[in-house]
Amino acid sequence: MQGFDSQSAVRFENVEKSFGDVKVLKDFDLEVQPGEFVVLLGASGSGKTTALRILSGLEKPSAGQVYIDEENVTDVLPKYRDISMVFQSYALYPHKTVAENISFPLKVRGMAKDDMDAATLNAAKQVQIGDLLDRYPRELSGGQRQRVAIGRSIVRNPTAFLFDEPLSNLDAALRVDMRLEIAKMHRDLRSTMTVSYTHLTLPTKRI
Repeated sequence: MQGFDSQSAVRFENVEKSFGDVKVLKDFDLEVQPGEFVVLLGASGSGKTTALRILSGLEKPSAGQVYIDEENVTDVLPKYRDISMVFQSYALYPHKTVAENISFPLKVRGMAKDDMDAATLNAAKQVQIGDLLDRYPRELSGGQRQRVAIGRSIVRNPTAFLFDEPLSNLDAALRVDMRLEIAKMHRDLRSTMTVSYTHLTLPTKRI
């Protein structure tokens, strides 16, 4: 295979994943170039989420290898992969405010409060929720919760972003808006992004 630049390339080589007798992924190969936007499109149960979870380290493949920046990370713990994943369910902390949810990854890293607050505000502004920092998830709409989850992903400045069905819990109008927001975020951040969708009319790489 061809070599990659030093930033943000990921690669699956002959990855397989089985849950008991059910084989979800078989001989899965995928190369994502630095800064590329890749969509995994397939029916429910086709293995899209499993592929993202394997890349993030939340699942271990039954066979095959996973690389990030040419480093074999197949057996590397999630916290050492520098991958940020936005889950379909948002995975927000209900007892924390928007600001606390966004800043949580930085707090875990031990960042100084002033720097953390500045980074949190910047991330919130990028996803247009700068005026919602004092609210709790229960006080937000589905679209706003999704933006908080994305803001928490942005604030980490990760090697790559993974989005698992980011539109599935939104109504039709919000799906269009969020699709455009994700595309804009990719242009602004110039980061590697991999997104899974069940239904989408866009150029895709299929699994």
